[in-house]
Amino acid sequence: MKVKPEQLPQTLLTNKYSAFWISGDEPLLVQESADLVRKHYRKNGFEEREVFNVDSDFSIERFTNSVNNLSLFSTNKIIEIRLDKVTGKNGSADKLKLGQDEKTAIDTFLINNNPDFVLIITSVKIDRAVLSSKWFRAHESRLALIQVWPIDNKGLLKWLSQELSNSGINADNQALQILSERVEGNLLAAKQEIEKLKLLANLDEKSQVTLDTKTIMQVVANNSRFDIYDLIDTALHGDAERCQKMIANFKEEGTYPLLVLNALTRELRILNNMVLSKESGQRVNSILQTNKVFFNRKQAFTNALNRLSSNHIWRMLDKALQIDKAIKGASFSNPWDEINILVLELSGEKILN
Repeated sequence: MKVKPEQLPQTLLTNKYSAFWISGDEPLLVQESADLVRKHYRKNGFEEREVFNVDSDFSIERFTNSVNNLSLFSTNKIIEIRLDKVTGKNGSADKLKLGQDEKTAIDTFLINNNPDFVLIITSVKIDRAVLSSKWFRAHESRLALIQVWPIDNKGLLKWLSQELSNSGINADNQALQILSERVEGNLLAAKQEIEKLKLLANLDEKSQVTLDTKTIMQVVANNSRFDIYDLIDTALHGDAERCQKMIANFKEEGTYPLLVLNALTRELRILNNMVLSKESGQRVNSILQTNKVFFNRKQAFTNALNRLSSNHIWRMLDKALQIDKAIKGASFSNPWDEINILVLELSGEKILN
């Protein structure tokens, strides 16, 4: 049955379906709908989660075993199938890759109809040929199909307003229009801009802030402040020399060092969880997908994952704590000098104590 994204919360409350197929060419909207399903079932006791990326490493045997077996320590499980795609050529849209293994995996779950499991399938847009196929129509009544579509300009303003509000930021209509023009319909870029605005608004110290048109214009115009994330990606890539130049620019332009430190600390915590997964034997590609790393940041994180250990990151997090004290006047260290050393360590340089 087709379910509109805005109908999904109410559909979840009916507990009518145990399988949800979320498809579309806007990754962030697909992710948000999938997050909604996960959150609902976690609240209802589905404590275990297993993700299957249907790519060249996919094993239909492992999937079948997972569907047929429950953990000794959990009674309910969320199973996710992330379907692969065929990259479009000459600017055409990506197409859903739906071969026999993919169909067998979906068949296995739906035919078993085990109430102890819930299935979340995510994919690019499903084309008409699949929707009208005998195979899909045989399962149509057993799953909820949520198709998400790209947002138009009017819808983008509404989406931006809601996302900002959820982040503790109020913005007037003109401010929303400026942000809308900046991201040019790219929701992933919009999400990144909102994260940067949260840093600049010092939301750690306030529950709600209001950014008017003038403030938004100043923030958008001051591109150097948005380069904080570029600094982090440059460090993850391992380019220590460029990092030093960027930090020198921040210092000259009067950037508040706590903004840089907050961003660095958050990324280090995320990176540490990813490194722990790698050290436990997970593949790098799987780790990047699980942590929803944006495509344009995958190479940077791959470089860092192959270079850093968890022990190293814990030392850097401890150093970040000392820098925070220096910024707040609790020590005599120079914050910018210490940030420079921290970034050099992140980029792979060996620092003598």
